[in-house]
Formats: sequence, structure tokens, C-alpha cells
Amino acid sequence: MTVPMNTLLRRLSRRRLTDTALAALAPVVACGVALGGLTAWAGAGGAGRPTVRIDVAYGRVFLPFGETTETSAYFDVTNTGDTDDRLVAVTYSGREAGLSRHFMTPSGAASKESLDSVGVPAGDRLSMSPHGVDVTLTARPGWRTGDLVRFTLRFERRGTVDALAVVTPPGAAPA
Repeated sequence: MTVPMNTLLRRLSRRRLTDTALAALAPVVACGVALGGLTAWAGAGGAGRPTVRIDVAYGRVFLPFGETTETSAYFDVTNTGDTDDRLVAVTYSGREAGLSRHFMTPSGAASKESLDSVGVPAGDRLSMSPHGVDVTLTARPGWRTGDLVRFTLRFERRGTVDALAVVTPPGAAPA
């Protein structure tokens, strides 16, 4: 036996209709809020944005030898993110420093070239050394072994990272 629609509607009380509507409305509103948040996040460039995690450690700067004031600083730069980055500039104590690479020519002579930037591949480390990439700078008068020098390394994607380097004599064994 079928019940006519009018009778069915009459049987449902106004309270039941309100409860049913509210129960259905809650998940719809929750989905709308979630969709709105995801849309805003994606619109702001957050969706699919690769991560860049740069850590700078073990900084040291050589105490100049003799009458020269030019010296070098070295850092271990680790990229634990999933996107390559580039070291594009270095400053120390408010002064500009340069990037350079030391190498041996085919004739056996030591040579140095200035660099505009240095790559730091994802999941890899750049270990600066006197036999590769370094930071070239002019020493400040009065530096002594053990002094700390503040550096700011600027990366293409990561932005700036502050680091300290300890002044050491050239040829000192790494600590």
C-alpha cells in the first residue's frame, strides 16, 4: 500500500525537517570552507611549491698572512630541500664579499676565478675549501685567532641565512 505524498509530508514535523537540514548543512559548509582554503593557498602559489632548506655550518675565515689584507672564508652549505638553490651574494660585518673558485691549470699553475653565484643542488652539500669555492673578503684590522665574524649568505630561492665564522690561522686543521 502506498501512502500519498501529502500524508507523508504531514507526518514529518517541522522539527524533523529542521534537524535533517542542519545535519546535511554541516558537511556542506565544512567542504566549502576547505575548498575555499585550498583555492586561496593554490592561488597564493603554495600548492606544489618546492621546499628549499638551507643550513650553513662550520664557518671559518683565515687570518691574513704577512702584509696582505685579502683573505678567504669557508662554510659547509647543506640543501636538505627538494629544489636546487644558488648562493648569489655574501656580506660580512656590513661589507660586500665575493665568491671565487680556485683550481689548477693544465700547466700546473694555481689560478682563481670570480663567480657570480654557486649552485647548491637539492639533497647535496657545498663544502667550501682553499682548493675549490670560497668567499673572498678584506680582513678588518685587529682580527685575532678565535674572533667570530658575522656573515650573511643570500640564496636565490631561500633568501638570507646568517652564519658565524671563527678566525683561524691559514693551514689550521678543521675543528
